[in-house]
Amino acid sequence: MAEPALSSHALPLDSDAAAAMWEAYRAARPEAVLAGGEYTVEHFVDNARLADELLDIVLSGRKRATAELVADFVARGDLVPRIGSHWIACDSSGAPRIIMRTTELRLGPFTSGDAAFAADEGEDDGSLESWQREHRRYWTRVAAARGAEWSEEDEIVFERFRVAWPPEHAD
Repeated sequence: MAEPALSSHALPLDSDAAAAMWEAYRAARPEAVLAGGEYTVEHFVDNARLADELLDIVLSGRKRATAELVADFVARGDLVPRIGSHWIACDSSGAPRIIMRTTELRLGPFTSGDAAFAADEGEDDGSLESWQREHRRYWTRVAAARGAEWSEEDEIVFERFRVAWPPEHAD
């Protein structure tokens, strides 16, 4: 088994608990890890309130997509996900809650985000307008935090996923 990649966001991560969750998943679903036994351990966004809010939206079944700047992956030293890759999403305390598996990926600029993707992200009112407004705010903030300026031309990873584990939350 490969070592997990740990996100370098400012919130804590319980890597031991995440490893235990991964082992339970791997034992119960060995076929799901055949394509690659690597995984990342991370949480949504860069602050506790939003991390928990977005995780709750995933747990409700409403959120099945996410978007992140390629530059943010690079700045953290993380690989851009691939189809079939797994990530363990933690809450703001660092406790692992679910394992997600990437089902669809594409790269593009901000303007390539569409209404269907905004709805799949499941945030705010689910509209493209709110997706654009909130992501402009977020990416401006996180780019500034790493000493950069965000542009609508920056490459974005548009990712769809499914919840793979634990069984009570799995799609």
